[in-house]
Parts: sequence; structure tokens; C-alpha cells
Amino acid sequence: MELAVIGKSEFVTGFRLAGISKVYETADIKATESAVRSVLEDRSVGILVMHNDDISNLPEILRKNLNESVQPTVVALGGSGAGSNLRDKIKQAVGVDLWK
Repeated sequence: MELAVIGKSEFVTGFRLAGISKVYETADIKATESAVRSVLEDRSVGILVMHNDDISNLPEILRKNLNESVQPTVVALGGSGAGSNLRDKIKQAVGVDLWK
């Protein structure tokens, strides 16, 4: 399973420097939507990392697909509400709320 990262240049640069090969640098919402759809269809991707603000800007149906996705598991970093999203994803994957 591979890690994929989608986002603006300033978000994805660190991941690219860390050696992540599936990095999708996007400049606008249309490019982000296209990259998300591509990653959701790629069975080799196990984890998708995105900025929480980029997820918030996606159309509602695509956000719903990301929230319900088990593979790839979507991890939102940065922005507002990112901590609770990560908590929900871990709870969904593990079946236990690790923060309790």
C-alpha cells in the first residue's frame, strides 16, 4: 500500500522531500477534484493525505465519499477541525476511541 498526498504546492513539498512518490500538486478546486477521483480509483493507495481546507472545498458528494472511504483511508491535516477528523478515522479503523 502506498501513501498519496493531494494539495497546493506549500502543502505537498514536505511530503515530496520525504520521498513520497504519489504527490498530486493542485492549483485549483477542479484539479483537486480530478486528483481525488484518480486516487480513489487507484487500488495501490492505502492512505490519502490532504489539507482539511481542501477537503472542505470539495463538492458534498465527493466529501461524503472521502469520509466513508476505508481504502484509501483519508487523513486531513491542518486547518480547522482536523483533529476531530483524525480521531473519527482512527475510531472507524480500529473500532475503539483511543482518546478516551
